[in-house]
Amino acid sequence: MKLVQFIIIFLFVLSLASCSSSKNFSTLQKELIRKENSLKPMRVFLITNKQDSLLLRKKSTYIKPNPKNNILKHFAQRLIATVTDSASLGVGIAAPQVGILKNIICVQRLDKTDLPFEIYLNPVIKKYSVKKRPCPEGCLSIPNTRAKTIDRAFRIFIEYDKLDGKHYAESVDDFVSVIFQHEIDHLHGILFIDHLLEETKKTKD
Repeated sequence: MKLVQFIIIFLFVLSLASCSSSKNFSTLQKELIRKENSLKPMRVFLITNKQDSLLLRKKSTYIKPNPKNNILKHFAQRLIATVTDSASLGVGIAAPQVGILKNIICVQRLDKTDLPFEIYLNPVIKKYSVKKRPCPEGCLSIPNTRAKTIDRAFRIFIEYDKLDGKHYAESVDDFVSVIFQHEIDHLHGILFIDHLLEETKKTKD
């Protein structure tokens, strides 16, 4: 009887450990992040590569906001280094675009002084405005492609965690709103070309 109880307790503790680790980076993800120093850009995954494309279509998972997580800080720095690299030069990037399936995005806040690149964890769009913001879009993961989407909300209300471990909420509008929508889509395996296809279908109906 004691052996059975021990096994049950052991399995319970193991399941808790598993749930806890699932909120953080896997061993493979840690290796990829630590492969280079924090100022080194990461390889951008491209839809033109079959293996890359499969990963880009997967959903990302929750990341526990922890200001003491040095791997998370290191990754945040590398993500910024990637989007600001001369080979990329984007206004936003999502973790899946560098092979890390975690709910992390980087957005250039064009609505703030000095136009900073900021990291957002577990971002969720809570509300979309009825008003739309037609916008020319491109994507670091889709080479040589740029087209105008017409179904992006002009204003969105979002909630997210930050590297300081705190939870925040705010509304953003205009082009910054589009950047957030674009990057959050990546966390769900959605690309901006999917919106173009959907818009084409609506036009034909």
